[in-house]
Formats: sequence, structure tokens, C-alpha cells
Amino acid sequence: MIKNIRLQLPPSIAFNDTLLLEHLATELDVPTDSITGFFKRKESIDARNPRQLHVNALYDVFLFEPLPPFPYQPIQWLPIATGAPSVIIIGSGPAGLFAALQLIEKGICPIILERGKDVQSRRRDLAALNRTGTVHPDSNYCFGEGGAGTYSDGKLYTRSSKRGNVQRVLQIFHQLGAPDAILYQAHPHIGTNLLPRIITAMRQQILEAGGEFHFGQRVTNFTTGNGRVQEVITQSGEKWKADAVILATGHSARDIFELFHRQQWQLEAKPFALGVRIEHPQALIDSIQYHTPQRNALLPPASYSLVEQVNQRGVFSFCMCPGGIIAPAATSPGELVVNGWSPSKRNNPFANSGMVVQVELKDAVNFFGKKNSAVDNPLLLLQFQQLVEKKAFLAGGGNLVAPVQRMVDFASGKVSTDLPACSYLPGVHSSDLSEVLPDFIAGALRKACREFGKKMKGYFTNEAVLVATESRTSSPVRIPRDAEKLTHPQLLNLYPCGEGAGYAGGIVSAAMDGERVALAAAMLVKK
Repeated sequence: MIKNIRLQLPPSIAFNDTLLLEHLATELDVPTDSITGFFKRKESIDARNPRQLHVNALYDVFLFEPLPPFPYQPIQWLPIATGAPSVIIIGSGPAGLFAALQLIEKGICPIILERGKDVQSRRRDLAALNRTGTVHPDSNYCFGEGGAGTYSDGKLYTRSSKRGNVQRVLQIFHQLGAPDAILYQAHPHIGTNLLPRIITAMRQQILEAGGEFHFGQRVTNFTTGNGRVQEVITQSGEKWKADAVILATGHSARDIFELFHRQQWQLEAKPFALGVRIEHPQALIDSIQYHTPQRNALLPPASYSLVEQVNQRGVFSFCMCPGGIIAPAATSPGELVVNGWSPSKRNNPFANSGMVVQVELKDAVNFFGKKNSAVDNPLLLLQFQQLVEKKAFLAGGGNLVAPVQRMVDFASGKVSTDLPACSYLPGVHSSDLSEVLPDFIAGALRKACREFGKKMKGYFTNEAVLVATESRTSSPVRIPRDAEKLTHPQLLNLYPCGEGAGYAGGIVSAAMDGERVALAAAMLVKK
């Protein structure tokens, strides 16, 4: 017998399995020894009332019957038959990897072309990036096996539940090595320290089923004919043929956008968001969110989510990382981009979050001046993004040293005379961020920081620093596709997908979009 029960519990019970078992028995009015086990279905912390902080949870409780090994049926990826049709996947981020797994389920061979390196080799380039400011254009926080998600936190929550099966994505991550908690937590998170081995397990699964993985294969062009991609050409001059192509290159593959623009294949400028990373001491965020001077050891490091309208423009927190680190995410020399990540335990002393401002096409037109910009230029927002990143690089003084300002000083228009400790490893330099950020972004952030301080008492403080620039929130370009067939309007066997094509905004939504286009590609190649 299985009983479903929803409870509100204090942390002392919710996070202690012995006490929780006793509480479940009391609530169900059964002897404790009649419970053979339980699965958590959902779990979230409600800290809105400082006097009644509690955990909301939903459990499946098993009575008088064995507890099954998993709360779901594992997926089996069977070997691909000899001579099966193939699909080229460009990029091995979440969209590309989940597309590959979906193709295997349909009996189709995925051939993955990845511009960067495998996760272990990539780690060495990231060490050099942090230590010396050396940017490897094909191996960095954005490019390489697993994509940007591998070394940028591993958050698995999404608001895009209508675009696919969220639970299936979580189950695949779990089946390939992610912790149980991602199946039931309200804001599931894997952690940058655990993601590499899970991504490696995905690659191994794809190879065991007969798929192919090719690293160091940056795509430079396509051979086309009859409205289709005939061959994919990489930087080595090698030409790859397949029945269809899935384009999953990520939001930072500017060379792909430029290639499409040169070839006059349809592109669209896409609104995005740009701003800074804000870093506080984690203990301060804990005290604000949990309404106590010191966090209960049973509770996780606190997070936050903030949004404010300033002059009819959205300002919002993005990719908040409790117990995290700010990392350099540039993909080319001479630009400065920052991102945040957390290890699985989220046990670093700082909390950081992107704090970004909506940017529309009209903003870029006004910024460059109407005489110097074409409104119909699909790369205009990309060029805007790139210019701000270059200004940030120069303001930091080079070697990826970041321009930084204390929060209250920034809002008051004052250059900080000194700076607190910061997790950003390449180093920081006190700067006037109003000289780095466009006026409309700096002005919106100033007002928003003060407003956020009213919502979270203690948030607006000079203990916090603003680190420029957080600019890779999403792609500033969309590659259009047919609403039903999911193919590009001019290349009828090319499937743009994921963040790089403008159809996703995180690991889970990108994974679901990869699965969706894989199903469409499977229908095409099996005709």
C-alpha cells in the first residue's frame, strides 16, 4: 500500500530521517515498523514568517510492501542498428546531449561535433583562465563538453514546463549520477563540482549506444543545396555528411551568428539583459532571509529572487548562487564577462547573483546613434553586448581583472576607496561602473538596488560589491525556425535549438528543446 501525504514540518523533523519516520507514522496512524520506506516527491522551504519557518513536503509512504529501488522506471538506451540514419549535432551542451539521447531512443545515430575539449582537458584551460587571464577561444566557461552549464552551477529549475517533460530531464540526470535531491527539491541544483562526471557519463552512454563524439571540431561553414545542408565543414577542412543537422551551439557562439549573417540566412535581433554580478557575504543573506543572526545548520545557504520595474524597464536577479564564486566567462581576448557558480554543498563564504536590466533593440539603436546603426541589423544587440564587455575589460586594466564598486558607493556616484574580499579569482579593481555601463543600465541599477534594500532589509549595503559585466544571460540573436517543423526557414533539414538559437534559458529548458528538435529530426530522416 502507498499513502501520499503532504506536510508542513519544522526543519528539525524534515531533515532528520529518524524523526521524520516517526512523524509519518503518527500522521498516518500506523505503527512505525509498518512503514517500509518513503520517497520525497516535493520539498521547499518557506521562510516568509520568521516565527514559523517550515518545510513544505509531499511524500509517498510505503506500508507493508517493499520499497522499490527507484521512484521511476530507468530509461534504457539500446544499441543503434548498423546502417541507421544519422544526425549531426553541433555542440555538446544540454541541448545537444539530450538531443543525442533522444535520437538514440529513436534508433538514429547522433554525431556530435564539439568545438571545445572534453571536461577533464577543459578544466586545465579554466585554471589558466583564472590564474593568468588567458582566454582559450574554444575552451572556456562557455565552450567545451557540457557547454556553459558544466562549469556554471548546474541549476535545474525552469519556468518552461509547458515546453517539455521537466521530470524526464531530471530523471535522466539522476540516472546518470546526479543526487536524489534533484527529483524533489523546489529549486534543484547539482553543483559545478559534480557536473563533470555526470556529463562524462552522458558521453559514455551515447558512445556505448553507437553514437559518435568528436572534440576540437569548430564548425566554420556549411555546404548547401536545394534548400538543405549537404555538409558541415569544420576548421580542419573536414566535411561531415548527415541526413539532418541540429544546431546547438550556445548563446556565445558569435562566429555562428556571423556566418549566418554573411550567408544571408535569416537571423533576428533578440532582446536580452545586461548588468553586473552582485556579491554579498553569505552570512548576511542568511540573516536577512532566515530572520536570524545565524543560520540553523539544518538549513541550506539562503538564496533570493528580486525584480523591480524602473522607468517601465525590468531589473531582476539572475542565476543566484548561494555559497558561490564569481568566474570569468569571456570567450575572446579583450572582453570581460562574469558568471557565477556554486559547488554542490554551496559552502563558500559569498553569495552572488546576476543583477541585470532588460535591453531592447531600440536601446542599441539609441546607443550607437541612428546614423551608425541599421535597425534591421540582426547583430546589433550582439554588437552592443560586445562593446560593453570590451569597455569592462579596459576598465579593469587587463588580464581579466574586473571593474568593481561597492553597492552604496555605486548608487551614490562615488568611486570606492577600498574593496572588501571578493571571490573573483583573476582580481578586482575599484572603478566607476557608470563609465562602463550604458547610462540607462547604470541608472536602472542604481534605483533598483535601493528598492531591493527596502524589500530585503540589509541588502543595500557597502558590504556588497558590483562586478562588471554580467552580459551572457541569454542570446542577443535568435535563429528563426518553423513553429511546427522546427527547421530553419531556408535550410529545411537544419534545426536551431537551445539557448544559442534563442529558444531556451537554462539547462533544463535547453535540454527539453534539444529533445523536441530531436523528435522532429527523427521524423524527417526516417521518411
